[in-house]
Amino acid sequence: MTDATEHTPHPPAQPQPQHQWLQQLVGEWTFAGQAAAAPGESPAPFQGTERVRALGGLWVLVEGEMPAADTLVQWLMTLGYDPQQQRYVGTWLGSMETHLWVYDGALDAAQRVLTLETEGPRMTDGQLARFRDVIEIQSADRRTLTSHMLGDDGQWHQIVSVTYRRQGGVDR
Repeated sequence: MTDATEHTPHPPAQPQPQHQWLQQLVGEWTFAGQAAAAPGESPAPFQGTERVRALGGLWVLVEGEMPAADTLVQWLMTLGYDPQQQRYVGTWLGSMETHLWVYDGALDAAQRVLTLETEGPRMTDGQLARFRDVIEIQSADRRTLTSHMLGDDGQWHQIVSVTYRRQGGVDR
């Protein structure tokens, strides 16, 4: 058996500026948006709420919900930054599907837009496709998210557009 004093745990990770960028998402949000199941389809409106909380200054956890048909749709998103990869990383999962979406992303030079790449099932046929979620910080109390799917034509098609407003914020 090894003496426990021989093992020194590595020091905890310290938040980097990239982690601090994520902290501006922390808070209570309402949102309204529209989504199309496939490019070219008429979008359907939706609305709901998200609660974003910090986890140790390194991660944010996004818990969202919205009414849909006869049910309440819920999801959980995790976002963080991996200094070794020099990439933003995360996941998304929802109560309406079994696929775990895994994110890999980067922040733009102006530090306002986080682009997250992922792969998941198309809503139309369940076949795997490439997706891109883009989070843009417009002010302290307003952000947007657009989701894009890579089409068979090799072009990115926007399929979701959402505007978030911080509850109690001044940017109404």
